[in-house]
Amino acid sequence: MTKGFFNVPAPVNEPVLSYAPGSRERSLLKEAISIAYSEQIDIPMYIGGKEIRSDKKVEIRPPHNHQQVIGWYNAGEKKHVQQAIDAALAAKEAWEALAWEQRAAIFLKAADLIAGPYRYKINAATMLGQSKNAYQAEIDSACELIDFLRFNVKYMAEIYGQQPPVSPRGSWNRLEQRPLEGFVFALTPFNFTAIAGNLPASAALMGNVVVWKPSNAQIYAARVIMEVLIEAGLPDGVINLVYVSGPDAGDVIFNHPDFSGIHFTGSTGVFQDIWKTIGNNIHKYKSYPRIVGETGGKDYILVHGSADVQVANTAILRGAFEYQGQKCSAASRVYIAKSVWPELRQLMQRDLATFKVGPVEDFSNFVNAVIDEKSFNKLSKAIDDAKADDSVEIIAGGSYDKSNGYFIEPTVIVTKDPYYITMCDELFGPILTVHVYDDEEFDKILNVIDNTSIYALTGAVIARDRYVIEKTTYALRNSAGNFYINDKCTGAVVGQQPFGGARGSGTNDKAGSMINLLRWVSPRTIKETLDPAKDYRYPFHEED
Repeated sequence: MTKGFFNVPAPVNEPVLSYAPGSRERSLLKEAISIAYSEQIDIPMYIGGKEIRSDKKVEIRPPHNHQQVIGWYNAGEKKHVQQAIDAALAAKEAWEALAWEQRAAIFLKAADLIAGPYRYKINAATMLGQSKNAYQAEIDSACELIDFLRFNVKYMAEIYGQQPPVSPRGSWNRLEQRPLEGFVFALTPFNFTAIAGNLPASAALMGNVVVWKPSNAQIYAARVIMEVLIEAGLPDGVINLVYVSGPDAGDVIFNHPDFSGIHFTGSTGVFQDIWKTIGNNIHKYKSYPRIVGETGGKDYILVHGSADVQVANTAILRGAFEYQGQKCSAASRVYIAKSVWPELRQLMQRDLATFKVGPVEDFSNFVNAVIDEKSFNKLSKAIDDAKADDSVEIIAGGSYDKSNGYFIEPTVIVTKDPYYITMCDELFGPILTVHVYDDEEFDKILNVIDNTSIYALTGAVIARDRYVIEKTTYALRNSAGNFYINDKCTGAVVGQQPFGGARGSGTNDKAGSMINLLRWVSPRTIKETLDPAKDYRYPFHEED
């Protein structure tokens, strides 16, 4: 074993490549997309370091081109979940005993592999499997995942460095951070490859073993993450990747005595059901499981009368429509002061008219497909309902087409009712609802924003008046875990804006920060007495 107090490499956010015409990265990414389209891959589960295949093959089709099959994944069942748990627990002792710097080296290598030889493969997989354009894939599956891996190593070192400040003469006080006793379940979403990678990796970095179930719609890129981790030297069984139904996973995992925690990103309803199940089964577990989850959002942008309308326009369009509004941080409700609305409306309609919608391989398309037919049907119904409602006005978009892909045109609804259904309910798509308020009712609209939704994930204010900014920041302090001033409400960067919300949006354990990693360890205090007492008596016992 190596000996020393080691400094980890100082993390720096991975530079975002531009993919501009004529650039080397554009050419390499298009080549990776072409290769992916030309293949039909068979994607196994990974259990105990072995590739596991089943008799049930499920087709993978790009959301923007659902006529084409680009691969199959091997669907599992309850027995595979049990096998994954067994493999994780078998790997636990050796992984937990491995020196922390050796664990760190694996994930640092994984980051460099993604930054280098795997960059275009993982971006292409994210583009095809999840219908992201080149830039959205770059900031997600390359840059954010790299940042998670590198910054988490730094946070881990800082956590281990936190020691008791006092050791009185004759004793030495120490603090160690043990991994949780058992296994961690990582349940990951479709919309971010970086989240899919970080949820199992952050727990594993801290010495835990993991059973990982990704969204079915993200499996195409999840398998690339697993390839990277294997090449980086992750030991067999530390992270086990299974493709099973939610009920099958839950039936096995939440009844297992060694279940020690869940790292979750997904819907509020699913998270609440999981929490109830854990509560009902609490007597079955060896320890109280850690429950860490980030769910939905009904995220807002507030435009004050003092706002720069061009800043507001850009923040709204990017915040609402990048990645088809399928970010949990995406703006879906906007409150605009009446004094700036005419000019802002004109700018929004002008720019929305230039949006191109289509498949990801055409880099001129700003908007691509929503994730699947279920989402398409939900969104198209919301648009139809708005068209049939005389109390609202659609000022942009309103069309949709699923003949070749699940395309929803970016749609803007204007309502006089701040509690109209699309101002309240999460849709998770490219539908934005605007409410125009009277400038003199600014204080009232602050209260409306704070009380409209069960969620509290992200929000933003666009204003130049510093008194207004201060008032808004305080008044809406509980309405968003990530709050933005004169910017869109999306785009949190690891190491800069730790991400997470409270209320119905989750446990606010801030992915991309030390806060999150602390959830995957259990501290033990060690006191060593160097010159132990040899007599039970204290001085006060002595007679005068």
